Amino acid sequence: MSWTRVFVLSLLPALLLLHLFSGAVESKAVKDHSKPRNHKGAARQVFLPESDASSFIKRRSRRSTRYYEIQVEQRVKIAASEQRREYNEEQRDEYEHYVKEERDEQNERSRETNEQYREYHYDGLSPQYYWFH
Repeated sequence: MSWTRVFVLSLLPALLLLHLFSGAVESKAVKDHSKPRNHKGAARQVFLPESDASSFIKRRSRRSTRYYEIQVEQRVKIAASEQRREYNEEQRDEYEHYVKEERDEQNERSRETNEQYREYHYDGLSPQYYWFH
């Protein structure tokens, strides 16, 4: 029984506040078009007078980039591309070295295998130096 009293007592101030502030709310779900609005006052708040607008634009005009700033940016880009080129060249050289080593090892293994095969299957009829060039 006591929880219902607490619930009702907490709802009463909320309902009172909603009732008091319901008249002050302007953004309702259904707008009231009975009152004419002052659109000129809103336009006056949004737009500046011409003299203020021109001085604002003069003060806030976009600053053109200086020549030295362009040169600095170009130097940074060139340095980055140079680093990228050196890195790619180094990676390519490492890969070429790796491929060369692998190819040499494979050739050595196949040569040894062929020599062993020829020695094992040599029949003694043809001269041996023909077998090993």
